[in-house]
Amino acid sequence: MNSNLERLVHEMNPILHEGEWVFCELGAGTAPADALAVFRESEATTIVIPRGRAGELGLEPRYLAAWITLTVHSELDAVGFLAVISRALAGEGISCNVFSAVYHDHLFVPFDQGEKALAVLKRLQRAGDPLPYLS
Repeated sequence: MNSNLERLVHEMNPILHEGEWVFCELGAGTAPADALAVFRESEATTIVIPRGRAGELGLEPRYLAAWITLTVHSELDAVGFLAVISRALAGEGISCNVFSAVYHDHLFVPFDQGEKALAVLKRLQRAGDPLPYLS
C-alpha cells in the first residue's frame, strides 16, 4: 500500500464552496478574466463560472455543478488518489469532473448532489483506507 496515498486520503479535508458553478462553451472570443477555469479544445473553449455570471454574459450553461476542493496539497504525479475519489463517488451514483491544479484537486459534481458528495468524501477520509477503492 502506498503510504502517500493513505496520507492524501486521510488529509484531503474536502470543502464545498458556496454557489452554483456552470460549465459553458465559448465558440469564439476570449474567456472572461473572472472565469474560475478555462480549457481550450479544438472544438471550443470550456469555462467554469458562477451561474449568475453566465447569465450576464448570455452563455448557456452546459452543466450545473457544486464545487468541492480537496485541500490537501497533492502532487500532480500522485498515483491513485483521484481513482480512489472517483470510485468512492461513483459507488454512490455521483459523477465527478476533476480539475487538478498545482496545489489542489477540484471536483465538480452535479449541483443537487454536492452535500451528498461531501459526505461521501468525509466518510472516506475518516475511514482512511483507500485499498477497497483500488480493487
